[in-house]
Amino acid sequence: MQSIREIYKVGRGPSSSHTMGPERAALRFLSEHPEADRFVVRLYGSLAKTGEGHGTDRVLSQTLSPVPTHIEWVPEPDFPLEHPNTLDFIACKGEKQTGFLRALSVGGGDVRYPGEAAAEKADVYPENTFHAIAEYCKTHNLRLSDYAALREGEGIWDFLGEIWRVMNAACDEGLARRGVLPGGLGVERKAQYLFQQKHIDESPETRENRIVCAYAFAISEQNADGGIIVTAPTCGACSVLPSVLRYMQEQRGIAQDRVLRALAVAGLIGDLIRTNASISGAECGCQAEIGSACAMAAAALGELFEMGVDQIEYAAEVALEHHLGLTCDPICGLVQIPCIERNAVAAMRAINAVRIANFLTATRKISFDTVVKTMYETGRDLSGRYRETAEGGLAKHYRHS
Repeated sequence: MQSIREIYKVGRGPSSSHTMGPERAALRFLSEHPEADRFVVRLYGSLAKTGEGHGTDRVLSQTLSPVPTHIEWVPEPDFPLEHPNTLDFIACKGEKQTGFLRALSVGGGDVRYPGEAAAEKADVYPENTFHAIAEYCKTHNLRLSDYAALREGEGIWDFLGEIWRVMNAACDEGLARRGVLPGGLGVERKAQYLFQQKHIDESPETRENRIVCAYAFAISEQNADGGIIVTAPTCGACSVLPSVLRYMQEQRGIAQDRVLRALAVAGLIGDLIRTNASISGAECGCQAEIGSACAMAAAALGELFEMGVDQIEYAAEVALEHHLGLTCDPICGLVQIPCIERNAVAAMRAINAVRIANFLTATRKISFDTVVKTMYETGRDLSGRYRETAEGGLAKHYRHS
């Protein structure tokens, strides 16, 4: 299993698969074809169906600039797609085609190229299931965060410190901004409004929900506006984890080093899902994005509260299990409705999952590994209309007035 650095990536939203991945592929193609005086990029499948809303065409044109780029949208190609997020790059000089590259944007900002061996990324973890990791930790009397540090090396704490800084910066900027998000839906930023709605008789429970939601809205709104965020594990699910960690750190005065340990454990959970299933909404629906983010957040909170390995597993399992079958149906292909609100709801569910695990871990029947396998099979069985195509669900029935 690879490093948790593959889970946490800093970049511009609104989509790790629709903007970050295509941008990386475009940069490679540009460097390989300096002779080109014109580029053609064909977007297939989910990239064609929701790419405009996600800003795929914009990021490709900007990345390949100043060479003019023509974008072609092919939602239903006449050949089977190896992955729903497929794109072809064609380089031209005059009337002659000088280069071609097919790329698969597989989620989390990662790109694969058919026919090429995957870029060599050393496996950091010999264990690639939660069960194997838990057994190792119990045998060697380690916490999950100790295990992550052992496998990653000491440099991981500096890396996670920078990740936490960027997460907080996105939240701060999101809380400071007002206005309407781009895209034509007229969605107003709500984070500042939520954060400022203080009531004299507000219960602690209500305040917790309001502040956590304000943080989640702030980061997700930054993502929707093309701001700098951290994938956790994707752009579309970027605010679940940092919103709960920020709230709990402030509420309980938790030291920075413990927050970074929580991020390490969350990274392990995201890495396990990425390795054994998928974090791509185009491949497995929103359960792979928001469900994974919720599991990461629940596990992080378990570490933050110094819960045992079994309790952390149960918290992550509950969080993912109750997102099984969740569809990806962004209205107009924009990462706004229901995506922003969905991050906030998942953040609160992560907190609830930890509270359930605190009492009921000894009664559990389902392992985290089983739920990961189930999520992947469920996602592959979902109709393509419900896997980031904006053709089904809310995207189909919403009528913009």
